[in-house]
Amino acid sequence: MKSLEGKVAIITGASKGIGAAIAKGLGAAGASVVVNYVSSKQDADRVVQEITANSGNAIAVQGNVSKAADVHKIFAETKKAFGRLDILVNNAGVYEFHPIEQVTEEEFHREFDINVLGTILATREASKHFGPEGGSVINIGSVASQVTPVASVVYTATKSALDAVTRVLAKELGPRNIRVNSINPGMIETEGTHQAGIMGSDFEKNVVS
Repeated sequence: MKSLEGKVAIITGASKGIGAAIAKGLGAAGASVVVNYVSSKQDADRVVQEITANSGNAIAVQGNVSKAADVHKIFAETKKAFGRLDILVNNAGVYEFHPIEQVTEEEFHREFDINVLGTILATREASKHFGPEGGSVINIGSVASQVTPVASVVYTATKSALDAVTRVLAKELGPRNIRVNSINPGMIETEGTHQAGIMGSDFEKNVVS
């Protein structure tokens, strides 16, 4: 029997990059997986196909985690398809790196809405769907909250906020057998980091060093 056989997991922002890898890993471990995406339906469907091709169970569900109505839909579709929820991975995240002179209100709100508000809204909804045995919430943070690289003031602020959100909710939800943890990876090579021109740049060297 696989270690997560019978479990159900939602991974937000799972059509590409880290989220896609997590979805595939959980699927390989036996979990039924909900691959959440905002606009990349083709990529999300590809992740689902890879999971099901390896005898796993998965569906793709569209939804913007910064919108409460979308979050409700994601969890409703999960319950409809699989009847329960055991794991939530708050992976959805966005970033742009600019010096302080180029920071805009629009970019500030975009990053905080997805990276912080989205995590809070999804965790709030998950807490309603976990059974009496509890569940697990895993937040994907970043080493940026400790390294604090230059030209990342908004992104680093969101990931620092996520560290605090994780600690608060671990205390708040722990008595209900809901574990809340954060994984804070360093620089990971993904489609997004290549598209943003980060890999091989001075910014990458600043983060890694």
